[in-house]
Amino acid sequence: MSRKFTHLFNVISTRNTENDSQFAISESTWSPEFIQELLPSAERTALLYNLSFLCLGGFPKLERMIRDQAIETQMLFGTSEAVLLKCVGTSSNLVSSLFPMLKNAVLKNKSTLAVQYLEKARKWINDIIRAVDDIVKRYDQQTRNVKTCTSDVYQEQKETEEKITKQTDEVKGLEDAVANLEKELRNNVTNMEQIERRYQDKNNELQNQVRQYEQQKQCAWFLRAFVPFFACHQDASNMPGIAAKQSELSNLNSEKNSLRTKEWNIKIQLTDLQLKLANSKILLGAIPSPVHLKEVQRCLDQIRQILVDLKKFWEKVGVTLDTLKEKTFVGEDLITMCDMKDEFLNSIEIAGKYWKRFGVCCQRAQGIFSLQSKDAYKFLEINPSSLSQDERNNQYKSIMEKLKKINPQGSAKAAITA
Repeated sequence: MSRKFTHLFNVISTRNTENDSQFAISESTWSPEFIQELLPSAERTALLYNLSFLCLGGFPKLERMIRDQAIETQMLFGTSEAVLLKCVGTSSNLVSSLFPMLKNAVLKNKSTLAVQYLEKARKWINDIIRAVDDIVKRYDQQTRNVKTCTSDVYQEQKETEEKITKQTDEVKGLEDAVANLEKELRNNVTNMEQIERRYQDKNNELQNQVRQYEQQKQCAWFLRAFVPFFACHQDASNMPGIAAKQSELSNLNSEKNSLRTKEWNIKIQLTDLQLKLANSKILLGAIPSPVHLKEVQRCLDQIRQILVDLKKFWEKVGVTLDTLKEKTFVGEDLITMCDMKDEFLNSIEIAGKYWKRFGVCCQRAQGIFSLQSKDAYKFLEINPSSLSQDERNNQYKSIMEKLKKINPQGSAKAAITA
Protein backbone atom coordinates (compact mmCIF):
# COMPACT_ATOMS: atom_id res chain seq x y z
CA MET A 1 0.00 0.00 0.00
CA SER A 2 1.47 3.35 -0.98
CA ARG A 3 2.25 5.69 1.87
CA LYS A 4 0.57 9.08 2.04
CA PHE A 5 1.69 12.12 3.88
CA THR A 6 0.39 13.06 7.28
CA HIS A 7 -1.80 16.18 6.98
CA LEU A 8 -2.21 19.13 9.30
CA PHE A 9 -5.91 19.84 9.54
CA ASN A 10 -6.53 21.72 12.74
CA VAL A 11 -5.53 25.27 11.90
CA ILE A 12 -2.32 26.12 13.76
CA SER A 13 -2.03 29.85 14.30
CA THR A 14 1.29 31.64 14.63
CA ARG A 15 1.99 34.52 17.02
CA ASN A 16 -0.92 36.73 17.99
CA THR A 17 0.60 39.96 16.74
CA GLU A 18 -1.40 42.03 14.29
CA ASN A 19 0.63 40.91 11.28
CA ASP A 20 1.13 37.27 12.23
CA SER A 21 -2.43 36.46 13.20
CA GLN A 22 -3.61 36.39 9.61
CA PHE A 23 -1.47 33.38 8.76
CA ALA A 24 -2.11 29.72 9.51
CA ILE A 25 -1.09 26.31 8.30
CA SER A 26 -4.13 24.71 6.76
CA GLU A 27 -4.83 21.17 5.58
CA SER A 28 -1.73 20.55 3.56
CA THR A 29 0.05 18.36 1.05
CA TRP A 30 3.25 18.78 3.03
CA SER A 31 3.54 18.99 6.80
CA PRO A 32 6.67 19.52 8.91
CA GLU A 33 6.05 16.11 10.52
CA PHE A 34 5.89 13.95 7.38
CA ILE A 35 9.45 12.70 7.87
CA GLN A 36 8.44 11.14 11.21
CA GLU A 37 6.38 8.56 9.34
CA LEU A 38 9.72 6.81 8.92
CA LEU A 39 9.80 5.90 12.59
CA PRO A 40 7.37 2.95 12.90
CA SER A 41 8.94 1.11 9.96
CA ALA A 42 12.48 1.89 11.12
CA GLU A 43 11.79 0.60 14.64
CA ARG A 44 9.91 -2.45 13.37
CA THR A 45 12.54 -3.62 10.86
CA ALA A 46 15.21 -4.87 13.30
CA LEU A 47 12.59 -6.62 15.46
CA LEU A 48 11.26 -8.46 12.40
CA TYR A 49 14.79 -9.50 11.44
CA ASN A 50 15.22 -10.75 15.01
CA LEU A 51 12.06 -12.85 14.77
CA SER A 52 13.20 -14.26 11.42
CA PHE A 53 16.57 -15.07 12.96
CA LEU A 54 14.95 -16.93 15.86
CA CYS A 55 12.49 -18.83 13.65
CA LEU A 56 14.84 -19.75 10.81
CA GLY A 57 18.31 -19.42 12.33
CA GLY A 58 18.32 -23.05 13.44
CA PHE A 59 18.92 -23.96 9.79
CA PRO A 60 22.58 -22.99 9.06
CA LYS A 61 22.05 -21.99 5.43
CA LEU A 62 19.09 -19.77 6.29
CA GLU A 63 20.91 -18.30 9.29
CA ARG A 64 23.71 -17.06 7.03
CA MET A 65 21.25 -15.60 4.51
CA ILE A 66 19.30 -13.67 7.15
CA ARG A 67 22.48 -12.47 8.87
CA ASP A 68 23.81 -11.04 5.60
CA GLN A 69 20.59 -9.12 4.89
CA ALA A 70 20.34 -7.82 8.46
CA ILE A 71 23.92 -6.50 8.36
CA GLU A 72 23.28 -4.76 5.03
CA THR A 73 20.16 -3.12 6.44
CA GLN A 74 22.04 -2.05 9.56
CA MET A 75 24.64 -0.31 7.39
CA LEU A 76 21.88 1.28 5.31
CA PHE A 77 20.29 2.70 8.45
CA GLY A 78 23.65 4.23 9.38
CA THR A 79 23.73 6.03 6.03
CA SER A 80 20.10 7.11 6.51
CA GLU A 81 21.11 8.69 9.80
CA ALA A 82 23.77 10.76 8.00
CA VAL A 83 21.28 11.96 5.36
CA LEU A 84 18.75 13.00 8.00
CA LEU A 85 21.50 14.81 9.89
CA LYS A 86 22.21 16.74 6.69
CA CYS A 87 18.51 17.72 6.58
CA VAL A 88 18.75 18.91 10.18
CA GLY A 89 21.82 21.00 9.36
CA THR A 90 20.30 22.58 6.26
CA SER A 91 17.06 23.43 8.08
CA SER A 92 19.14 25.07 10.80
CA ASN A 93 21.18 26.99 8.22
CA LEU A 94 18.00 28.32 6.60
CA VAL A 95 16.74 29.61 9.94
CA SER A 96 19.99 30.89 11.44
CA SER A 97 21.80 32.03 8.30
CA LEU A 98 19.73 32.45 5.12
CA PHE A 99 16.63 34.08 6.60
CA PRO A 100 18.53 36.70 8.69
CA MET A 101 20.75 37.55 5.71
CA LEU A 102 17.70 37.91 3.45
CA LYS A 103 16.01 40.19 5.96
CA ASN A 104 19.13 42.34 6.17
CA ALA A 105 19.47 42.49 2.38
CA VAL A 106 15.82 43.54 1.97
CA LEU A 107 16.05 46.18 4.69
CA LYS A 108 19.08 47.67 2.95
CA ASN A 109 17.61 47.21 -0.56
CA LYS A 110 20.57 45.00 -1.57
CA SER A 111 18.90 42.76 -4.13
CA THR A 112 22.24 41.47 -5.46
CA LEU A 113 23.17 40.18 -2.02
CA ALA A 114 19.78 38.52 -1.66
CA VAL A 115 20.29 36.67 -4.95
CA GLN A 116 23.72 35.47 -3.79
CA TYR A 117 22.25 34.15 -0.54
CA LEU A 118 19.49 32.29 -2.38
CA GLU A 119 22.03 30.75 -4.76
CA LYS A 120 24.06 29.57 -1.76
CA ALA A 121 20.96 27.95 -0.26
CA ARG A 122 20.30 26.25 -3.60
CA LYS A 123 23.69 24.54 -3.35
CA TRP A 124 22.82 23.21 0.12
CA ILE A 125 19.57 21.84 -1.23
CA ASN A 126 21.18 20.25 -4.31
CA ASP A 127 23.60 18.39 -2.00
CA ILE A 128 20.67 16.95 -0.04
CA ILE A 129 18.78 15.94 -3.18
CA ARG A 130 21.81 14.00 -4.44
CA ALA A 131 22.32 12.30 -1.06
CA VAL A 132 18.67 11.30 -0.75
CA ASP A 133 18.57 10.03 -4.33
CA ASP A 134 21.58 7.79 -3.67
CA ILE A 135 20.07 6.27 -0.54
CA VAL A 136 16.69 5.72 -2.23
CA LYS A 137 18.49 3.58 -4.81
CA ARG A 138 20.17 1.61 -2.02
CA TYR A 139 16.84 0.96 -0.30
CA ASP A 140 15.39 -0.20 -3.59
CA GLN A 141 18.28 -2.65 -4.03
CA GLN A 142 18.07 -3.88 -0.43
CA THR A 143 14.33 -4.50 -0.75
CA ARG A 144 15.04 -6.64 -3.83
CA ASN A 145 17.79 -8.50 -1.95
CA VAL A 146 15.44 -9.33 0.94
CA LYS A 147 12.82 -10.47 -1.57
CA THR A 148 15.35 -12.83 -3.15
CA CYS A 149 16.32 -14.11 0.30
CA THR A 150 12.65 -14.73 1.11
CA SER A 151 12.18 -16.67 -2.14
CA ASP A 152 15.21 -18.82 -1.30
CA VAL A 153 13.72 -19.60 2.12
CA TYR A 154 10.43 -20.64 0.49
CA GLN A 155 12.35 -22.98 -1.80
CA GLU A 156 14.16 -24.55 1.16
CA GLN A 157 10.83 -24.86 2.96
CA LYS A 158 9.22 -26.61 0.00
CA GLU A 159 12.04 -29.14 -0.27
CA THR A 160 11.87 -29.87 3.47
CA GLU A 161 8.09 -30.21 3.64
CA GLU A 162 8.11 -32.76 0.84
CA LYS A 163 9.94 -35.05 3.28
CA ILE A 164 7.50 -34.42 6.13
CA THR A 165 3.94 -35.71 5.80
CA LYS A 166 2.90 -35.38 9.43
CA GLN A 167 0.37 -32.60 10.05
CA THR A 168 -0.98 -32.00 13.55
CA ASP A 169 -4.36 -30.54 14.49
CA GLU A 170 -2.53 -27.71 16.26
CA VAL A 171 -0.70 -26.68 13.09
CA LYS A 172 -3.91 -26.86 11.05
CA GLY A 173 -5.78 -24.72 13.60
CA LEU A 174 -3.02 -22.11 13.66
CA GLU A 175 -2.89 -21.99 9.85
CA ASP A 176 -6.65 -21.36 9.73
CA ALA A 177 -6.41 -18.61 12.37
CA VAL A 178 -3.56 -16.94 10.46
CA ALA A 179 -5.56 -17.08 7.21
CA ASN A 180 -8.57 -15.42 8.88
CA LEU A 181 -6.44 -12.59 10.29
CA GLU A 182 -4.73 -12.07 6.93
CA LYS A 183 -8.18 -11.70 5.33
CA GLU A 184 -9.20 -9.17 7.99
CA LEU A 185 -5.97 -7.25 7.38
CA ARG A 186 -6.59 -7.11 3.62
CA ASN A 187 -10.12 -5.78 4.18
CA ASN A 188 -8.79 -3.11 6.53
CA VAL A 189 -6.17 -2.03 3.99
CA THR A 190 -8.88 -1.74 1.32
CA ASN A 191 -10.96 0.46 3.63
CA MET A 192 -7.94 2.68 4.33
CA GLU A 193 -7.28 3.12 0.62
CA GLN A 194 -10.90 4.15 0.03
CA ILE A 195 -10.75 6.68 2.88
CA GLU A 196 -7.45 8.02 1.53
CA ARG A 197 -8.95 8.58 -1.94
CA ARG A 198 -11.94 10.43 -0.47
CA TYR A 199 -9.59 12.44 1.71
CA GLN A 200 -7.39 13.47 -1.22
CA ASP A 201 -10.37 14.44 -3.38
CA LYS A 202 -11.87 16.61 -0.65
CA ASN A 203 -8.51 18.14 0.20
CA ASN A 204 -7.91 19.06 -3.45
CA GLU A 205 -11.28 20.82 -3.52
CA LEU A 206 -10.35 22.77 -0.41
CA GLN A 207 -6.90 23.74 -1.67
CA ASN A 208 -8.25 24.92 -5.02
CA GLN A 209 -10.79 27.11 -3.26
CA VAL A 210 -8.15 28.57 -0.94
CA ARG A 211 -5.74 29.24 -3.81
CA GLN A 212 -8.41 31.17 -5.68
CA TYR A 213 -8.85 33.31 -2.59
CA GLU A 214 -5.10 33.88 -2.23
CA GLN A 215 -4.37 34.85 -5.83
CA GLN A 216 -4.64 38.50 -4.90
CA LYS A 217 -2.73 38.08 -1.62
CA GLN A 218 0.95 38.75 -2.38
CA CYS A 219 1.95 38.04 1.22
CA ALA A 220 0.57 34.52 0.90
CA TRP A 221 2.86 33.96 -2.10
CA PHE A 222 5.88 35.07 -0.07
CA LEU A 223 5.04 32.73 2.80
CA ARG A 224 4.46 29.81 0.44
CA ALA A 225 7.89 30.46 -1.09
CA PHE A 226 9.59 30.15 2.29
CA VAL A 227 7.40 27.41 3.77
CA PRO A 228 6.56 24.46 1.47
CA PHE A 229 4.05 23.25 4.07
CA PHE A 230 1.36 25.37 2.33
CA ALA A 231 0.21 28.43 4.22
CA CYS A 232 -3.04 30.32 3.87
CA HIS A 233 -4.87 33.30 5.31
CA GLN A 234 -7.10 32.57 8.25
CA ASP A 235 -9.57 34.91 6.54
CA ALA A 236 -10.08 32.13 4.00
CA SER A 237 -11.92 30.10 6.65
CA ASN A 238 -14.82 32.54 6.28
CA MET A 239 -15.30 31.64 2.62
CA PRO A 240 -18.54 29.77 1.78
CA GLY A 241 -18.08 26.01 2.06
CA ILE A 242 -14.62 26.10 3.64
CA ALA A 243 -15.76 25.22 7.17
CA ALA A 244 -17.83 22.28 5.89
CA LYS A 245 -14.90 20.90 3.88
CA GLN A 246 -12.58 21.27 6.86
CA SER A 247 -15.04 19.42 9.09
CA GLU A 248 -15.36 16.59 6.58
CA LEU A 249 -11.58 16.34 6.25
CA SER A 250 -11.24 16.20 10.02
CA ASN A 251 -13.74 13.33 10.20
CA LEU A 252 -11.99 11.45 7.39
CA ASN A 253 -8.64 11.95 9.06
CA SER A 254 -9.97 10.56 12.35
CA GLU A 255 -11.43 7.57 10.53
CA LYS A 256 -8.14 6.98 8.73
CA ASN A 257 -6.16 7.09 11.99
CA SER A 258 -8.61 4.66 13.57
CA LEU A 259 -8.15 2.21 10.69
CA ARG A 260 -4.37 2.60 10.90
CA THR A 261 -4.46 1.71 14.59
CA LYS A 262 -6.70 -1.28 13.81
CA GLU A 263 -4.24 -2.41 11.13
CA TRP A 264 -1.39 -2.21 13.64
CA ASN A 265 -3.30 -4.28 16.21
CA ILE A 266 -4.14 -6.92 13.61
CA LYS A 267 -0.46 -7.14 12.66
CA ILE A 268 0.51 -7.66 16.31
CA GLN A 269 -2.03 -10.50 16.66
CA LEU A 270 -0.90 -11.95 13.34
CA THR A 271 2.76 -11.87 14.35
CA ASP A 272 1.94 -13.69 17.59
CA LEU A 273 0.03 -16.44 15.76
CA GLN A 274 2.76 -16.75 13.15
CA LEU A 275 5.32 -17.28 15.91
CA LYS A 276 3.23 -20.08 17.42
CA LEU A 277 2.83 -21.65 14.00
CA ALA A 278 6.57 -21.37 13.37
CA ASN A 279 7.35 -23.11 16.66
CA SER A 280 4.93 -25.92 15.87
CA LYS A 281 6.56 -26.48 12.48
CA ILE A 282 10.07 -26.39 13.95
CA LEU A 283 9.08 -29.15 16.39
CA LEU A 284 7.99 -31.22 13.39
CA GLY A 285 11.36 -30.59 11.73
CA ALA A 286 9.86 -28.32 9.05
CA ILE A 287 11.05 -24.85 8.00
CA PRO A 288 8.56 -22.12 8.99
CA SER A 289 7.31 -19.65 6.40
CA PRO A 290 9.51 -16.50 6.13
CA VAL A 291 6.54 -14.24 6.92
CA HIS A 292 8.64 -11.83 8.99
CA LEU A 293 11.07 -11.36 6.11
CA LYS A 294 8.13 -10.42 3.89
CA GLU A 295 7.18 -7.79 6.46
CA VAL A 296 10.79 -6.53 6.45
CA GLN A 297 10.37 -5.96 2.71
CA ARG A 298 7.26 -3.86 3.36
CA CYS A 299 9.04 -1.80 6.01
CA LEU A 300 12.03 -1.14 3.76
CA ASP A 301 9.73 -0.18 0.90
CA GLN A 302 7.79 2.22 3.15
CA ILE A 303 11.05 3.86 4.25
CA ARG A 304 12.16 4.11 0.62
CA GLN A 305 8.88 5.77 -0.38
CA ILE A 306 9.11 8.35 2.41
CA LEU A 307 12.67 9.13 1.34
CA VAL A 308 11.39 9.57 -2.23
CA ASP A 309 8.91 12.06 -0.78
CA LEU A 310 11.77 13.74 1.10
CA LYS A 311 13.63 14.17 -2.18
CA LYS A 312 10.52 15.67 -3.81
CA PHE A 313 10.14 17.96 -0.82
CA TRP A 314 13.65 19.39 -1.19
CA GLU A 315 13.21 19.66 -4.96
CA LYS A 316 10.08 21.75 -4.31
CA VAL A 317 12.03 23.93 -1.87
CA GLY A 318 14.72 24.47 -4.49
CA VAL A 319 12.23 25.40 -7.20
CA THR A 320 10.34 27.85 -4.97
CA LEU A 321 13.57 29.56 -3.90
CA ASP A 322 14.55 29.86 -7.58
CA THR A 323 11.13 31.36 -8.32
CA LEU A 324 11.50 33.73 -5.39
CA LYS A 325 14.87 34.86 -6.69
CA GLU A 326 13.63 35.46 -10.23
CA LYS A 327 10.27 37.00 -9.36
CA THR A 328 11.29 39.15 -6.42
CA PHE A 329 14.89 40.23 -6.88
CA VAL A 330 15.64 40.02 -10.60
CA GLY A 331 14.03 42.44 -13.03
CA GLU A 332 11.10 43.34 -10.75
CA ASP A 333 10.61 45.85 -7.95
CA LEU A 334 8.25 44.00 -5.62
CA ILE A 335 10.48 44.41 -2.59
CA THR A 336 11.08 48.11 -3.15
CA MET A 337 7.41 48.78 -2.42
CA CYS A 338 7.08 49.57 1.27
CA ASP A 339 4.02 47.42 1.94
CA MET A 340 5.51 44.44 0.09
CA LYS A 341 8.74 44.77 2.05
CA ASP A 342 6.85 44.47 5.33
CA GLU A 343 4.98 41.41 4.10
CA PHE A 344 8.22 39.84 2.90
CA LEU A 345 9.97 40.37 6.24
CA ASN A 346 6.96 39.08 8.15
CA SER A 347 6.86 35.95 5.96
CA ILE A 348 10.51 35.22 6.76
CA GLU A 349 9.77 35.56 10.48
CA ILE A 350 6.88 33.10 10.30
CA ALA A 351 8.75 30.68 8.02
CA GLY A 352 11.55 30.32 10.54
CA LYS A 353 9.20 28.72 13.06
CA TYR A 354 8.02 26.00 10.68
CA TRP A 355 11.53 25.25 9.50
CA LYS A 356 12.61 24.88 13.12
CA ARG A 357 9.83 22.36 13.60
CA PHE A 358 10.85 20.45 10.48
CA GLY A 359 14.43 20.38 11.80
CA VAL A 360 13.22 18.96 15.13
CA CYS A 361 11.28 16.23 13.29
CA CYS A 362 14.32 15.31 11.17
CA GLN A 363 16.48 15.26 14.29
CA ARG A 364 14.12 12.84 16.02
CA ALA A 365 14.09 10.56 12.96
CA GLN A 366 17.89 10.77 12.79
CA GLY A 367 18.09 9.75 16.45
CA ILE A 368 15.92 6.69 15.85
CA PHE A 369 18.06 5.57 12.90
CA SER A 370 21.18 6.13 15.00
CA LEU A 371 19.81 3.93 17.78
CA GLN A 372 18.69 1.27 15.32
CA SER A 373 22.01 1.12 13.46
CA LYS A 374 24.03 0.82 16.70
CA ASP A 375 22.01 -1.26 19.15
CA ALA A 376 19.07 -2.99 17.46
CA TYR A 377 21.10 -5.68 15.69
CA LYS A 378 22.97 -7.10 18.68
CA PHE A 379 20.92 -10.28 18.27
CA LEU A 380 23.29 -11.16 15.41
CA GLU A 381 25.98 -11.84 18.03
CA ILE A 382 24.01 -14.90 19.24
CA ASN A 383 23.92 -18.31 17.58
CA PRO A 384 20.18 -19.12 17.44
CA SER A 385 20.92 -22.87 17.33
CA SER A 386 22.42 -22.64 20.82
CA LEU A 387 19.20 -21.33 22.41
CA SER A 388 17.01 -23.61 24.49
CA GLN A 389 13.26 -23.59 23.90
CA ASP A 390 12.74 -21.54 27.08
CA GLU A 391 15.36 -18.99 25.99
CA ARG A 392 13.76 -18.81 22.57
CA ASN A 393 10.31 -18.27 24.08
CA ASN A 394 11.62 -15.52 26.37
CA GLN A 395 13.12 -13.72 23.38
CA TYR A 396 9.84 -14.07 21.48
CA LYS A 397 7.98 -12.45 24.38
CA SER A 398 10.52 -9.63 24.65
CA ILE A 399 10.29 -8.84 20.93
CA MET A 400 6.49 -8.90 20.98
CA GLU A 401 6.44 -6.43 23.88
CA LYS A 402 8.71 -4.08 21.93
CA LEU A 403 6.51 -4.36 18.83
CA LYS A 404 3.43 -3.49 20.88
CA LYS A 405 5.10 -0.33 22.20
CA ILE A 406 5.76 1.12 18.73
CA ASN A 407 3.43 4.02 17.95
CA PRO A 408 1.72 3.31 14.58
CA GLN A 409 1.11 7.05 14.08
CA GLY A 410 4.78 7.97 14.49
CA SER A 411 5.82 10.22 17.36
CA ALA A 412 3.94 13.21 18.72
CA LYS A 413 4.04 16.33 16.62
CA ALA A 414 6.64 18.91 17.55
CA ALA A 415 5.28 22.19 18.80
CA ILE A 416 5.97 25.53 17.15
CA THR A 417 8.19 27.58 19.39
CA ALA A 418 8.42 31.34 19.33
